[in-house]
Amino acid sequence: MLLIFAAGFFLVLRHHDDTTKSAASPRRGAGGPVTLTTATAQKGNIGVYLDAIGTVTPVYTASITSQVTGPVIAVRFKEGQIVRKGDPLIEIDPRPFEANLLQAQGVLERDQAVLAQATMDRDRYRDAWSRNAIPKQTLDDQEKVVLQDAGTVKNDEGTVKFDEIQVEYCHIRAPISGRVGLRLVDPGNVVQSSGTTTLAVITQLQPITVIFTVPEDNLGQIQPRLQKKAKLPVDAYDRAALKQIATGTLLTLDNQIDTTTGTVKARASFDNKDLLLFPNEFVNARLLVNTLQGATLIPTSAIQHNGAASFVYVLQDNTAHMRPVKPGVTEGMTTQLTGINPGDVVANSSFDKLQDNSKVVVSSKPIPANTSGSSAP
Repeated sequence: MLLIFAAGFFLVLRHHDDTTKSAASPRRGAGGPVTLTTATAQKGNIGVYLDAIGTVTPVYTASITSQVTGPVIAVRFKEGQIVRKGDPLIEIDPRPFEANLLQAQGVLERDQAVLAQATMDRDRYRDAWSRNAIPKQTLDDQEKVVLQDAGTVKNDEGTVKFDEIQVEYCHIRAPISGRVGLRLVDPGNVVQSSGTTTLAVITQLQPITVIFTVPEDNLGQIQPRLQKKAKLPVDAYDRAALKQIATGTLLTLDNQIDTTTGTVKARASFDNKDLLLFPNEFVNARLLVNTLQGATLIPTSAIQHNGAASFVYVLQDNTAHMRPVKPGVTEGMTTQLTGINPGDVVANSSFDKLQDNSKVVVSSKPIPANTSGSSAP
């Protein structure tokens, strides 16, 4: 029994010594080189963008109403149809207006004949007066009669023109090219010349514009470029700002600043060849204000932050050196910065293990994420 107790005590003591040695020994790999991936600073160009919220706005929108009173006898378009300027849309019964036109034309022809007869009498009176066959007063009276008949003919011509226009109003045609909306009137409906009922709405789709707002603080970047007739590109993105829909150019700025928001409206034009921009659609607009030439560019993920300070790890002789930098313009996953030179190799992973003057080993395989964006140790 004593022998068994002694053997058990020896085993417990040995286990305690092994545990103490294990806790005292350093972890495997502690203080060793850090394995990471790298990125090389490049010299290139990067755009300076202004992001804004915009609305797709047609250049022209025509709400068509009737200019004459009468029943609709035909609707020539289909809902959603693309029409060209001058295409027939709606027909209103033209017969009463054609009758008025015919009557006015008859009155005009009669008065033209009266004018022709008066003109012949005047010419005969002139010949007779030249031979002293009639008094001068008779010739003067006839000349005034010719002028009166000429005025009557001109009045008749105006009546004919008016009636011709009324007949034309019965054949409603597209004033602009674009897409017709839903049908708002049917054959048999009676429309009024003094009414406000809209018969059809046409919206121009090509080209189309996007209206967005820019802060007044950025006018100093935009105005000089516009004054030099520069074409500033504008990209339209979807609601989530992930998919680019179309690319256009900035047309102009509004003539005043909205004092409630401190912004000014801008209008950009898009060809919209694929009809991807829809009127009143919400989009995100990106205005390219300027392009920085010969800037130092690195991946955004290589830049680390410690409060308001930013830094990168520059690799030299397999050693990481912390270098303060000043980030500037960001486009996509690339950032322009100052503080390093093109060609410098910087760390792009394993930031949770890096310290200033850490030894490193460059890996040819990607390092798992979740280490970028960490703060300084």
